[in-house]
Amino acid sequence: MEEKHFGPIWFIPGENKGKYPYCNSIYIAGPGILIDPASNRERLLRLRKENGVREIWLSHWHEDHFMHLDLFDDLPLAVSAADSPPLSSLENLVNAYGLDHKHRDYWEPAFRDLFHFKPRIPSRTLQDGESLSLGYVEVKIIATPGHTPGHLAFLFKGETDILFLGDYDLTPFGPWYGDVHSSISDTIDSVRRLSQIPAKVWLCSHEEGVFENQPGELWDQYLGVIQTREERLLQFLKEPRSMTDIVDACLIYRKKREPKAFFEFGERALMGKHLEKLLCENRIIEKNGRFCQF
Repeated sequence: MEEKHFGPIWFIPGENKGKYPYCNSIYIAGPGILIDPASNRERLLRLRKENGVREIWLSHWHEDHFMHLDLFDDLPLAVSAADSPPLSSLENLVNAYGLDHKHRDYWEPAFRDLFHFKPRIPSRTLQDGESLSLGYVEVKIIATPGHTPGHLAFLFKGETDILFLGDYDLTPFGPWYGDVHSSISDTIDSVRRLSQIPAKVWLCSHEEGVFENQPGELWDQYLGVIQTREERLLQFLKEPRSMTDIVDACLIYRKKREPKAFFEFGERALMGKHLEKLLCENRIIEKNGRFCQF
């Protein structure tokens, strides 16, 4: 993908088309604000040297968004208050994902070595509804919980209104809502809210990244993945199933993949949220650790 500049708003594509473990970064030229420094390490180093970076913003706390934050240890950091705690220590980061001891042996070294995690305390927090005048652009902060409790989107208002969706990325994989404090219902509400905000350009954290025309049916397709996952799970629960059975069925990723610790955790995390939802709706029952339709 190519880097694109929309006036002072620069879209910096991540490695491998912004696919995990990378993401696309946003740079606001003038004030020198860099959002989600996990695109390309060499490009970000050059950006700092040639253009200047004065402050880092995070859309949320996930590792594929702070990967190269270590390059900017000396700069102020801003994030939402709700997403600040996981950044404060490795233990808090691990706990925010709900990682058990079985998976910590994989994830803790990955956070340290691949994602260069260092504990950070934000210099300030970004508030929902806050509007900031930054040179030739005004930025409106939009709380979009669900993916994480403090996930933020940003509306850049100027000659061209640009909406940065963060990890509501409109990819075929669909939304992630597998953290301890993630929420399926909040995810749906946030995506619907974003779809109603007028803009001319839509930027996302992963893959396609840039939409210069209204995403249209992609909004519904993206949310439709949630329903598809639920339907697969309900079909599987026509007979009593344990969580191990559900994870092994690969209802999310459709087949077993490596590294096992990564994909197995994803299956368990997302399916766990769907089980919680279905139990609350009295659409399934749980008995002796096994789940089944009524």
